[in-house]
Amino acid sequence: FVKGRDAMDTIASDGKTDDHLSFELKRAGEKDVEAYKEKMAQERRDSLAFRGEEFVKGRVAIEDIKAEEKIDDHLSFELKRAGEKDVEAYKERMAQERRDSLAFRG
Repeated sequence: FVKGRDAMDTIASDGKTDDHLSFELKRAGEKDVEAYKEKMAQERRDSLAFRGEEFVKGRVAIEDIKAEEKIDDHLSFELKRAGEKDVEAYKERMAQERRDSLAFRG
């Protein structure tokens, strides 16, 4: 009878050990899932940060290009205006020469 009781205690003890191991495995699996989820969340944050940085770099590059275009447009306008002034001065000089020539003849 004692042997039977020892056997029953052993079986119960083995069952408790199995339950404990099962619990440990379950908890380890849950920890793995939590770690995986945290890793994925961190990767998403990193990805968003990287995309944000790239967006800012792209926006800065576009702003630089626009600023250069404005400078080029301004220089082009200055050159155009300088050319127009030269033309006006030339026309005025030619008109004065004609007046002088007519006055000399007359």
